[in-house]
Amino acid sequence: MSGLPTDDMPPTLSRERLEAAIGKTPFAVLLDARLLNYSFGKAELSIPFQATITQHHGLAHGAILGFLADSACSWAAASVAGDVVTSEYKINLIAPARGDLLIGRGEVINISGRQVVTRADVFAVKERGETIVATALATIVKLKI
Repeated sequence: MSGLPTDDMPPTLSRERLEAAIGKTPFAVLLDARLLNYSFGKAELSIPFQATITQHHGLAHGAILGFLADSACSWAAASVAGDVVTSEYKINLIAPARGDLLIGRGEVINISGRQVVTRADVFAVKERGETIVATALATIVKLKI
């Protein structure tokens, strides 16, 4: 992570505050999103794979993969910048997404001024392991209200 300290700093936004925000986000609650890992510059979340998140081929809908990528990027950015919102993101859908669990892993690439540049990978998890199904790049901004 260029532009960031490399030691083991605690997240700027605490795990407790992030989990409270997730609990107040109806879409995250609807998908049963869980914060798995959270540290300075990194975030990992999961949602269970279920029929209600699929498209007509029985694969996870692209919007669900977008949610995982966007959330992983935003939550990683929150760990270094506090309260944030997404300015933009670009996602590549790489492979069909089907499994028992979907995981998004995000990390901060750079922070400069109000902008935090992040990346995320999304994985489908099955008994035999993980398969990358999407990758994303995002610009997240510190929220000013």
